[in-house]
This record gives sequence, C-alpha cells and structure tokens, in this order.
Amino acid sequence: MTRRPDAPSEPLASFAKKDLVDIGSLTRPEIQLVLDTAESMREINQRTIKKVPTLRGKLVANLFFEASTRTRFSFEIAERRLSADSISFSAAGSSVSKGETLLDTARNLMAMKPDAIVIRHQASGAPHFLARNLPCAVVNAGDGTHAHPTQALLDAFTMRRAKGRLEGLRVAICGDVLHSRVARSNVELLTKVGAEVTLAGPRTLLPVAVERTGARVVTRIEDAVDGADVVMMLRVQKERGGGLGFPNDREYFELFGLTPERRRLAKKDAIVMHPGPMNRGVEIDSSVADGPDSVILDQVEAGVAVRMAVLYLLIGASGDE
Repeated sequence: MTRRPDAPSEPLASFAKKDLVDIGSLTRPEIQLVLDTAESMREINQRTIKKVPTLRGKLVANLFFEASTRTRFSFEIAERRLSADSISFSAAGSSVSKGETLLDTARNLMAMKPDAIVIRHQASGAPHFLARNLPCAVVNAGDGTHAHPTQALLDAFTMRRAKGRLEGLRVAICGDVLHSRVARSNVELLTKVGAEVTLAGPRTLLPVAVERTGARVVTRIEDAVDGADVVMMLRVQKERGGGLGFPNDREYFELFGLTPERRRLAKKDAIVMHPGPMNRGVEIDSSVADGPDSVILDQVEAGVAVRMAVLYLLIGASGDE
C-alpha cells in the first residue's frame, strides 16, 4: 500500500471492501479503521485550505432518488475536499421519470467510468443490487427503511469524540424505530462495538421481533433515557406512514418527546443527538435541541469527515497514482 501525497496517516489495517452497503458487512476492526481515518479527515477540515489531492483523477457519481440535504451536501463536500471530480444526479427530470430502470441508469453512468457511485434510494436493497451488478465502488447513502451505514458511522464518531469511547456506553434511541434506517444501522454498529443500546417508542412504531436486534426494548421513553450516556431522538417519518402510529403530534410529544424534564433522567454529562431533520415540538423540545448537551451540529460536521474517510478507504487508499 503506497501512501499518497497529503493522504491521511497510513491506516493500521486494510479495508478490503469494494462497497459500503450496510454495517453488517463491516468487522469491528474495520469500523475502528473508518473512525480513525475520519479523525485524520477532520484535521483536514480544520485547515485554512480544506483540500488535499488524495482523490485527484477519481470520479464519483451521486445518485439521489430521495430528497436529502445533510447527506447529499456532505458527500459532495467530501468529494471536493479530496479533489475528486463529481457529478450529481436527481431522479426528477431524468430518464428515470421516463421509465428507465435503475440498472439501465447505472449502466449508462458506468459508461462515463466513475470510480464510485453514492446512492440514496426509496427501495430497500437498491444499493446491494447495484453493488452486485457494477464494477465500481457503491456507497449506500440510505435505502428505504433498511440501512444508512455512513450515518451510523458518523454517529459513532460523534459519540467517541464526546465520550472518549464506544464500548460500555449506554445509548437510548427513541422514536419511530419502525421506519428508521438510522436506528437499524446504529443498533448494528453499536452492539458490535460493545455499547448497550435501548430502543424506545410506541408499540405501533416498533418493528416486529425488534428484540432480535440485540437491543433492550421499552415502550416508555423515561425507561430508555434513565441513566443513559447518549440520547438519540428519531424523527417521526410521516412520509413512510409513521404518523399513523399515534393520534396527533401533541399527544406524541407529551408521551415520547424529549423534554428538559426527561433529559434530566439521563446522566448529567449525557449528550443529545438527532440524525435530522428535526420536528421541533414533536420528538424533541427546542430548548433541548439547542441546549448545551446537544451535539446535533457536531453530527453534521462529522458527516463530512466520515464520508471523506469512506471514499478514501474505498477508492483512494490502495494502489499508486
């Protein structure tokens, strides 16, 4: 493995992956490697000139079939800061709106020789489908209700920076677990690295057989938050039917919203997280979201560093220029 100019310090282990489609495909050492590499990338983002030539000459295609702000922008910023060329695709106004299949769209993009495709798609399994059928690296930026691996990695990065460790942390993930790919990926990652995870939500917003995830499951937010090191709130995903799981927003907030009173049940030095976008006054009170314990904007910042790390490890960390 040859280190490139201005690349991060040489990783301690290899990242022998063609794609990143879910957390389940990563070993604990590989998760550690991504997080450690992201620390180097974070240092780049603190510089006056936030750009290195590490992925110069590489092409990344961003395929977003669902609306996105944080994920899409952070991938685009990550690509630019590593000096990759990038193209962005939106389903609206494209050949997809004329009936073109996902595979045909991807094959047409492959004719342009991208080194990686970043895809967000409403259908669970779409990134896996492309990974099986395309020679380039495929990165899952969120597929249906299934997985969001880079979000889980940036959440873990944020927790580790705030708390100094992941193993042994008590993490409460509360809200619309049923429709949350973020919850699924976080549970998989956090249990793999030795954290203790509790899922909480109305029974109508918890998946069938949710206990099989390895997380503790409760139906009262107070039981999840009590003694937690980390409290992560989830958005009610009304576009996926989450709003059908309770009578109205006011009742949901009264029973499951993270209020200052409920926050005080967690440890004094606990941090508050949210993958965004937030529904203030539904799953979280504004005074908590904007309070001193909130690391929500730190999560956004971490997204750039972690996605830089993922792209570097997939398409820039091996071989010569």
